[in-house]
Amino acid sequence: MAKTKTKFVCQECGYETVKWMGKCPGCHTWNTLVEEREFTKGAGSSSLRGKSSGRREKASPITQVVKRDETRADTGIEELNRVLGGGLVPGSLILVGGDPGIGKSTLLLQATHRLASKGYEILYVSGEESAEQIRLRAERLEALHENLLVASETDLTAIEELMNDTKPYLMVIDSIQTMFHPEVTAAPGSVSQVRECTGQLMRWAKEQGIAIMIVGHVTKQGAIAGPRMLEHMVDSVLYFEGERHNSYRVLRAVKNRFGSTNEIGVFEMKEEGLAEVANPSELFLSGRPIGVPGTSVAASIEGSRPVLVELQALVAPTSFATPKRMATGVDHQRLSMILAVLEKRLGFFLQNQDAYLNVVGGMRIDEPAVDLAMAISLASSFREVATGNKDLFIGEVGLTGEVRGVSRIEQRVAEAAQLGFTRVIFPEKNQKGWKAPKGIECIGVQSLQEALEIGLGG
Repeated sequence: MAKTKTKFVCQECGYETVKWMGKCPGCHTWNTLVEEREFTKGAGSSSLRGKSSGRREKASPITQVVKRDETRADTGIEELNRVLGGGLVPGSLILVGGDPGIGKSTLLLQATHRLASKGYEILYVSGEESAEQIRLRAERLEALHENLLVASETDLTAIEELMNDTKPYLMVIDSIQTMFHPEVTAAPGSVSQVRECTGQLMRWAKEQGIAIMIVGHVTKQGAIAGPRMLEHMVDSVLYFEGERHNSYRVLRAVKNRFGSTNEIGVFEMKEEGLAEVANPSELFLSGRPIGVPGTSVAASIEGSRPVLVELQALVAPTSFATPKRMATGVDHQRLSMILAVLEKRLGFFLQNQDAYLNVVGGMRIDEPAVDLAMAISLASSFREVATGNKDLFIGEVGLTGEVRGVSRIEQRVAEAAQLGFTRVIFPEKNQKGWKAPKGIECIGVQSLQEALEIGLGG
């Protein structure tokens, strides 16, 4: 007979200890250690741990390993295909995370409907909604199809029976935090349950060749709730980003074993569901104010395509001893660095000025190629001088005030030419080795001082 003992497990990072502590030594968070029971002998059954096939793998030279051509399934949503690396791979385990109400279930329901329309058998398992609620949402999204099977279940053993009965091509689990295995004594959503349930789903995906997509809740900091091991176990991790009160959503891959991790998919939330945005640059630049100080346009590379975004800055006097520095869509530390360069190298007196910077449209950009546009926006707001409405700024700004080169300049300039821009200010180092499109003037600069003189007229 199996014996049990208790342990305390951190619900944030999975740290285990034999005694309770107020502060977790692993992630340094307070009051996250929860008591759980575990088996010390004969822990888990064959259904939980997986059955041994009795066959042992032998090592072989990598040159003799047979390469399989993975046939990807078209999800019917081009933006989702782009993020997945070209489509859905059989036997893959995909984790989709995002804030509550951001549109995770909506996107998956639309994708499963389009796959079902192509003849694939789909099993949609929800632990948060009843089958009637899923039906109502599917009617609103016009996503009803006979091949789309739905079930409201949280017991993993019952889900295994459903999977064996239906033999689906794709199974959706919404969400992993609501699932539980009866042989694990912890509560649903705990570290033990999330780890064991995900491990079992991974084994099903690899052994039976079923693609499985699981929805994961996120913490206040925006990370996937549960142990960090969850992201290591799955094949792909997709984050759904955007403000709930903003109609635009960005699907970003932060891990993908079957494609690039730099791709993004852009969607717009409408009454009938999520609609794809084929040209994000045109979307993010729509409604841009003309002749207003504090705005500039930058070109960022997201995966395989360039995206033009508008940066808005506001520099205003403050009555407090410590001025505010706030950034939305870019790194806060990057904003502080650009302000320091403007003060030290160009003589801007910003110690008594609040500085706010925002990337319009809800995009988040981590690329240093937008440094020059950030500096131009801040200087434009401070001097009350508007930039040209057809000017584009590209370049990384160094601590000495130099403008450093960036990669894939041809694609950035070509995208600007398609959207009607007539002048590009970029690093002088990037001028060689390519030819600019007709109708666009490319001006190379070596320093931030030169860029300000050209962009702001002296």
